[in-house]
Amino acid sequence: MSSSADEAPRRRAGRGRYRPLLQRVVAANAALLVAACLLTVLVLAPRKFSTVAVDEAIVLLVALALVALINVFLVHRFVAPLQKLNALARRVDLASPGQRIPDARPISEAGELAATFNDMLARLEREQREVSRRVLAAHESERLRVAQELHDEVGQTLTAVLLQLSRAQERLPRELSGELREAQAAARASLEDVRRIATDLRPETLNDLGLASALAALSDGFGRRAGVRVERQIATPIPALGSEAELAVYRIAQEALTNVARHAGSDSAELTVSSDPDLLTLTIRDHGRGLPNRGAADGNGVRGMRERAGLIGAKLTIEPPLHGAGTELRLELPLDGARCSG
Repeated sequence: MSSSADEAPRRRAGRGRYRPLLQRVVAANAALLVAACLLTVLVLAPRKFSTVAVDEAIVLLVALALVALINVFLVHRFVAPLQKLNALARRVDLASPGQRIPDARPISEAGELAATFNDMLARLEREQREVSRRVLAAHESERLRVAQELHDEVGQTLTAVLLQLSRAQERLPRELSGELREAQAAARASLEDVRRIATDLRPETLNDLGLASALAALSDGFGRRAGVRVERQIATPIPALGSEAELAVYRIAQEALTNVARHAGSDSAELTVSSDPDLLTLTIRDHGRGLPNRGAADGNGVRGMRERAGLIGAKLTIEPPLHGAGTELRLELPLDGARCSG
């Protein structure tokens, strides 16, 4: 960790040890031009050096300046793709797809290199989407397996324990009934926790009743457990989405509400879903402490939300709201691709 942390400052320091390629090429061309002019005058008219008029010197200087400007313009056109490539390579982040070098055309070596870099970014983004899709599919499959085992094994066992405690209550002395009721209450609470965990792992409401009902149940359950009042506005009916898109929207909302409970310090939140013919928008806003470290790297939860958003072609932004305190998460999902995804 320390070696990689020290490498970035060394790279930044190294960048200041050389001049940009544009400056070096222009300086070299200017030096060659001046030398060529001087040698031409020296060879063709050596006596001119002693009798050069002021007007002739001014004309020569203006001509040199004009040629230098044309040189800068032409060289800059050739070198510009390299400069854009260098700038993009420093800031590119595959978690934010779509970053490209604009107007990259293979009309020169530099342009061809920039176009190749764009193609490489597109290929890396496709490969990352496929890897993320496989990883998230494996996660969802494991969630389903664990949820089924909790429901079928642990849930049924706790139900059997409750039935046995009920039958035992009829045969035990009355002085032991208080302790038995406490055991029954503990078993019921454990059974409710198992059901809640199973529902969080794999929301049955999403498969049975659709995204709108699943988000409503999510906000109600979150409000009860976390003690946060969730005001929701879900414009129904929500346009039909593919199963992958529905699950991604649900998981992003689930993670966003979890972050509100863990980090926001807010006693209220707002969940809004709206749509038009082309776009579905999910907004989750809290009224807490906001984003303290704007320059810090995203945590695992935020990275997971960005991966899910990228898989379904959605745009995810997390920033302070326009008015008031807190944080606003906004997911914008184009409906053309979302209807057929999954």
